[in-house]
Amino acid sequence: MRYVDELTDALRAQLAVAAGIKDQLAYGLRSRLKEGYHAVDFRADLMAGLVVGVVALPLSMALAIASGVPPQHGLYTAIIAGIIVSLLGGTRVQVTGPTAAFVVILLPVVRDFGLPGLLVAGMMAGIILVLMGLARLGKLMEFIPHPVTTGFTAGIALVIAVLQLKGLLGVDPHALMGGKAAASDGVFDYVRSVGAALPDVSRWDVAIAAFTLALLIGLPRVIKKIPAPLLALVAASLAAWILGQVIEGFHVATIGSKFKTLIDGEAVSGIPPLPPLPGLPWATPDPGGVSFTLSFPMIKALLPSAFAIAVLGAIESLMAAVVADGMCGSKHDPNSELIALGLANIVCPFFGGIPATGALARTATNIRAGARSPFAATIHAVFVLACTIALAPLVSYLPMAAMAALLLVVAKNMSEARHFARLVRTAPRSDVMVLLTCFGLTVFFDMVIAVSVGVVLAALLFMRRMAVLTQVKLDTATHKEFDLPVGVRLYEIAGPMFFGAAKSAMDALETIHSDTTVVIISMRAVPVMDATGLVAFETILDRLHRSDRKVILAALQPDVADLLERAGIKRVPGKMAIAPDVETAISMAIVHDARGGGAAGSPAAAPAS
Repeated sequence: MRYVDELTDALRAQLAVAAGIKDQLAYGLRSRLKEGYHAVDFRADLMAGLVVGVVALPLSMALAIASGVPPQHGLYTAIIAGIIVSLLGGTRVQVTGPTAAFVVILLPVVRDFGLPGLLVAGMMAGIILVLMGLARLGKLMEFIPHPVTTGFTAGIALVIAVLQLKGLLGVDPHALMGGKAAASDGVFDYVRSVGAALPDVSRWDVAIAAFTLALLIGLPRVIKKIPAPLLALVAASLAAWILGQVIEGFHVATIGSKFKTLIDGEAVSGIPPLPPLPGLPWATPDPGGVSFTLSFPMIKALLPSAFAIAVLGAIESLMAAVVADGMCGSKHDPNSELIALGLANIVCPFFGGIPATGALARTATNIRAGARSPFAATIHAVFVLACTIALAPLVSYLPMAAMAALLLVVAKNMSEARHFARLVRTAPRSDVMVLLTCFGLTVFFDMVIAVSVGVVLAALLFMRRMAVLTQVKLDTATHKEFDLPVGVRLYEIAGPMFFGAAKSAMDALETIHSDTTVVIISMRAVPVMDATGLVAFETILDRLHRSDRKVILAALQPDVADLLERAGIKRVPGKMAIAPDVETAISMAIVHDARGGGAAGSPAAAPAS
């Protein structure tokens, strides 16, 4: 019977969690439908979804290749995550899919654990994201300092740009995951390996890359309505095919020549003309032949990467949501977005999808194209699904050099080099140090270290600034106004008393003049006090009591008063008094002094309590 009760309690707990998730889901869709949704809105969403789908199709493949996996896995991510997050998330117009920010994290995972390890890490990150949303940590992402996110972004952009050198130059064209050097040994070693391969540079790959790059840069200035990546990649594919027909010896690496998929025992070049099919993530065959066995030690080994994926995914997705709010005047629910993003990352691996997050560039494209609801992002995912099935044979003709050129432009847009340089010139020294630290760790080590250190730096930076804001000062102006006796001193604590500020704030109370008999501590500007602040405060009170000084606490905030009461800090005749405001505290101190309460522990001091 006891086991039945335990099972019932566990089931109730699971149902409570499920109810909590349900209540927080689909904020973006629910808020939009409450305002009404009509045929004209659907037509706007349809056009926006098609435009974003055209942009997402090549980007999803390019980002999958950059992450070290076959291109179809990027398409599966755009399809599955695009549908789930759009319908269940906390924003109205955000587009979700594979992003450039993840490339630096995913490459080492693919290298060490293969595709199955990457899928499992993404699923673990999804669980972490759901827990973050249920714990209502969405708002906390807003407190990550700008130098931290800017350092990440600029570092990721530089690494992505460097990783495209092999594709741009056509060296080592048959390495399935040709970016491992940067992921494992650092950017310098990767550049050295490319330099060693310079004698084998393919002039045809360089020509196709330059042609694509010129189109990607020049077309947006001439043609506004059609996405430049679509035109540039189609033109590059046609150029490569035509040159291959008319020039003997012409050869460039393409998606078809680099990636093969077995379907019913038959090798298919490029991507398979199939929708994402369900399967166990840990049982997915690895293209590079890396063996993977799901076990507890393996989960432990993947946990740091999963944490980095979750944190970076949360940061990027919520940053994109904030930008989207500013562009279209909407309001998002960060916790709903985190839960939906987590669910998408849990489901995606079962269909071959890699980690996903909110994509800022695709979201901005969605808004500019006229999106009015989450249905636009859903339509984009359906469009990518249709193209995956219908256009798979044509995708095999895409040159790898053209895909590298596309990612080079993505990295350039992502870097915000001018903004980075401006921060270095104008930001406070501490911010510049944080910025350069996050940038350097991202470039020269890996994103697991960079994310971990960046989060810690964000916390330390916040604590340092709060510690500077929180201070204890002698209120001499009030002394003069009330003509306080010589033995009475009034101190004011200004700012929160938490673990980052408590010790430095209390230092001022350690040096009190020897003739002081009554110390008034005004706490009207203390909104909160944590355990560390409480311990520091108790230490000071004990020191004042042992030196026979009376303490009067004035203007306590309700939360702080409750904490002190629970800690046993209360009125003690002759030692401790509590006043509702500073004026009453000063009057009590004057009466105490007039009655001759020179020593706080003397009988004369008691009435003032």
